Amino acid sequence: MTHNDSEQVLLPKNFIAGTYTLTHTTNRLWKPKGGAVFICRQGTARMNIDLKDYEIVPKTVVMLLPGSIFRIDRISEDCTISVFGFPNVMFHEASFRINLGVFGYLKEYPCNTLPDENETVLENIIQTASTLFADTQNRYRAQIAKNLLRCLLLEIYDKSYRFAGRQQIEGGNRQEELLRKFMTLVHEYISSEREVAFYAGKLCISTKYLTSVCRRVSGASAKMIIDKFAVLEIKVLLQSTELTIQEISDRLRFPDQSYMGRYFKRHEGVSPKEYRAGLYQKE
Repeated sequence: MTHNDSEQVLLPKNFIAGTYTLTHTTNRLWKPKGGAVFICRQGTARMNIDLKDYEIVPKTVVMLLPGSIFRIDRISEDCTISVFGFPNVMFHEASFRINLGVFGYLKEYPCNTLPDENETVLENIIQTASTLFADTQNRYRAQIAKNLLRCLLLEIYDKSYRFAGRQQIEGGNRQEELLRKFMTLVHEYISSEREVAFYAGKLCISTKYLTSVCRRVSGASAKMIIDKFAVLEIKVLLQSTELTIQEISDRLRFPDQSYMGRYFKRHEGVSPKEYRAGLYQKE
């Protein structure tokens, strides 16, 4: 698979479906504008999704929701993955009226390995989507793909409730639910907002209470969580775009390039320029 082919699969601009090998995609950050569902067919891999590590084995289902940032750290030579990738607009239309709680759960737990008897429906939907993807003359291709995606989301929704349970999906207690809402807001606004007060205001609570909840439930302060995802956003743009450091600073609404450079170096130990140069050296 070429670099361009990999981008088509992992950064879909339109819907894409099929079975692929992704052996040449390791150690690069990816942030799809839409999302994707992966099912591992054979082989193994190790993925980092939104700063958490996951082991991928046969029958593992990976749900990459829009806004997720991921990296394939390791993948075996024999690894093949069935993929249904979709743009953001298709996702929002297909997920209309599906309980939003399940997407919060899938953002927190994006990888699940299903028993044999519960994998068939998901496989069949992706296989049907693959056949549709190949039928470029089908005049209703986009509409059918959207309906297949809705079926896929409903099937994942059903399995999530069956294996995780309602309490885990909807939040075990108020503090866990508050942390989940905070994390959802961070994913939505991190490209422009890095202050705890902004998120506390959105949640209608004090910054002190938000910080205490984050520490109690996750072990990290609200500011630590915000900073980790902000640095990840900078890394994605340094690695996956040709934007200058000044343009990245402007896009992420830092006061100026120097401020962003100090911010990045404080957390990573190197400047944005040094980080980008290191990536090129690795290649």
